[in-house]
Amino acid sequence: MDYKRPHFKKLLKRIREPRKFIQVITGPRQVGKTTLIGQIIEVLDISYHFISADEAGMLHNSWLNQQWEAARIKLNQSIEKELLLIIDEIQKVNNWSETIKSLWDKDTLERTNIKVILLGSSRLLVQEGLTESLTGRFELIFMEHWSYPEMRDAFGFSPEQYAWYGGYPGSALLIPEEKRWKEYIKYAIIEATISRDILMLTRIHKPALLKNLFELGCTYSGQIFSFNKLLGQLHDAGNTSTLSHYLDLLDTAGMLSGLQSYSPNLIRQKSSSPKFQVHNTALLSAQDPLTFEQIRMQPDNWGRIVESCIGAHLLNHANSSDLNIFYWRYGNYEVDYVLEYHGKIIALEVKSGLPRKISGIRKFSEKYHPNKVLITGLTGVPWQEFILLDPVELF
Repeated sequence: MDYKRPHFKKLLKRIREPRKFIQVITGPRQVGKTTLIGQIIEVLDISYHFISADEAGMLHNSWLNQQWEAARIKLNQSIEKELLLIIDEIQKVNNWSETIKSLWDKDTLERTNIKVILLGSSRLLVQEGLTESLTGRFELIFMEHWSYPEMRDAFGFSPEQYAWYGGYPGSALLIPEEKRWKEYIKYAIIEATISRDILMLTRIHKPALLKNLFELGCTYSGQIFSFNKLLGQLHDAGNTSTLSHYLDLLDTAGMLSGLQSYSPNLIRQKSSSPKFQVHNTALLSAQDPLTFEQIRMQPDNWGRIVESCIGAHLLNHANSSDLNIFYWRYGNYEVDYVLEYHGKIIALEVKSGLPRKISGIRKFSEKYHPNKVLITGLTGVPWQEFILLDPVELF
């Protein structure tokens, strides 16, 4: 596949600039980080040294020192004046950020022109390392899940296919064999992310609870759940603080988010019950016993898929911009999504055909006077057109 994401031009421009920064690329598993590097290597006319820390267990920082020295030797033996060092899964190296700071500063002092790209699928651990040691030395590129226009242009997806099969490029060619496609999502993405990116790299006291929380959150994507109610749904649930922490970990891994209720009062906002939202609808549908053809024949179930697709679309744009996503509920009144961008507010209602008691748009408008009110789905903007839009442009 030769499709190039927008990140390609950005990264290529940065590498070619004379001023050096460490380029850090992070994002969920299977969104094309390694593919992007392969495309960059093809067009660059400089030597490179590619290494990966994607091995069992954590690597000692001496491994990083050895690999960096190998890159220096390679540059010294070359007639070229610069070299590109690429390190994949950097978060799996112990004390990686301080080690890189030391090596980078030494190269800068000695005018050794090694340009560095770091790849990491654990956004939380990578960003912790950046803020701890590498301030002023790096530029960050976050690669979100693939959007509908990208899956359409690269693989010919229809809006309906995207709503069900989601935005994982590595699985796109498997959709004619749905059982095989579901196994790929379950093992290559879900199991790998939980077992290798979260459990291996973060202290988790209740790993079974983390997995159960993810599965329950996918099942109820688009629905509001109080943590106290979750305690009754999950075995060995511990306490609400544990659940909140595990949900944050799943969010930073690009899997499952807990949207907060909109309120100008920050304390009230943070104490609200979360609204589950998958980052990629494939995570939901891969665990559903129904097939694509079967669920299309069930309007209520299909409506939930469409709502989750819109939520995932909003969430992924929020991860790469200053857009904030909330929901709102007051008694029986509810607004599906509240978008906040630079102080402006948009209330968004999704009309997917699901039964609703009372529409909350009018009540929300009376209370908060949003800059804009939008409806998508069966009325208003068709959902197939909405997932073509950049939500920031709505402001």
